[in-house]
Amino acid sequence: MPLPLPLPLPTRDADADADASAALPEARLVAHIVTQAQAPLTLPTRERLAQALLDWFTAGWSALELPAAVRLRGLADDLFAGVGAAAVFGGRVATPLGAAFANAGITHLREIDDAHRAAMLHPGVVAISPVIALAPGLGLTQRRVAQAVLAGYEVALRLGEAMGARHAALFHATATAGSVGAAAASAVAMGLRPDALHHALGIAATQAAGLWQFVDDDAHDAKALHPAFAVRNGLTAAVAARAGLPGARAFATGRRGLHAALSGDGPLAALDGDLQAPPRLHSATIKAWPACAMLFTALDATLSLIEQHRIAPPQVAAVDIEIFPHALKIAGVHWPARPAEASFCPRYLVATLLQKGRITIADTEAPDLESAALQALADRIVVRTNDAFQEGFPNKRPSRVTLTLHDGQRLQAYRELRRGDPEDPFTWAALQARLRSFAPALGDAQAAALVRWCERFMDPRRDDQPCAMAPALFGARGPS
Repeated sequence: MPLPLPLPLPTRDADADADASAALPEARLVAHIVTQAQAPLTLPTRERLAQALLDWFTAGWSALELPAAVRLRGLADDLFAGVGAAAVFGGRVATPLGAAFANAGITHLREIDDAHRAAMLHPGVVAISPVIALAPGLGLTQRRVAQAVLAGYEVALRLGEAMGARHAALFHATATAGSVGAAAASAVAMGLRPDALHHALGIAATQAAGLWQFVDDDAHDAKALHPAFAVRNGLTAAVAARAGLPGARAFATGRRGLHAALSGDGPLAALDGDLQAPPRLHSATIKAWPACAMLFTALDATLSLIEQHRIAPPQVAAVDIEIFPHALKIAGVHWPARPAEASFCPRYLVATLLQKGRITIADTEAPDLESAALQALADRIVVRTNDAFQEGFPNKRPSRVTLTLHDGQRLQAYRELRRGDPEDPFTWAALQARLRSFAPALGDAQAAALVRWCERFMDPRRDDQPCAMAPALFGARGPS
């Protein structure tokens, strides 16, 4: 019996398809990225870019000696073996893909890489890591590096905002929207044409993944793989698009696109709305604490009470922390079982802050979880959610901290925004002090060299110069 003939495919109108594609929010986003890359950089954007780069280097230097950084460097060597010129934090030079993968993971280990309220992701780790890795091999100028990093921030943050809070409760948006942001950064760095740029975003969206289930399964040690894989996927997507492979056009808004498939509930207008606003880079938060950003307003509120009333631990009878419910979906560890969980435990962090008046890198790297004094403080701390606080999320992160003292006094502080948010930014001098605080192993000469390198992006006269980066800037060694 002969096989039945296939049904004829419907006739497609190429011009109609092109018109429909051009009307997509994704197409308008791509056009915006192209326009943004062609526009001159304003001085405020140059200054903010230098801050973002210094933040990225701070995160990398703070973590380069951790055992987890050793594992990431080894994993990158195993997965992406070959000869390259891209420096890796604390290691040797590597292939662009290997360096991008390792550096994205390493700069996320300390939880001090920048964040964003509405997008609920870490943009710098996915926007900067691939561009810095590509720069030596492609001979990128400083202007091209700046354009590519801005593109990565713009796409990751706009897509993250569009995906919304429901998505961010289930998926790590640094891994999902971050994959697409990494593709945008890589594609602009490679100089892809607009149609290939669009394909790169679509290819990356197909690979976007990252489940918060690891939190429920006590697998915090693997969190840094999320940005590492996001950067791998984004950079690979850009290379695939350069080779001529197509990607989904409606990767966010299609009926089987990211918004529909990955529980999106944010405003899709974030993709292509308000295109005259300053670059999304300006809306990112530089983190004031070496911990999960979901807990920052509680820590800021606690610190304000300590400083205003000169609170000492023996005075504290009880601590009540009210916080927006989403915070504890990500950072709800009751008490750390291992160091990697310390940054996600509000009771540990607040107890440490009450005991020491500060929280250092060492407090999350090597927490003294058996300290009787610290546990005694933690036993006096109650953490609870306030449903009314969720109404302002994610643009606000409300938290109220109430200290009850043994003499009967009740002291209270309320915060909606965080130190380091765009409304309460760091100065350049404060960021340099932050570098030395978060990366104590960094020497004076190395710190000065890093600051000078980042400051170059403030000077338009250097735009056409090669973006030269000595391996020493990464604490890295040259080829053996």
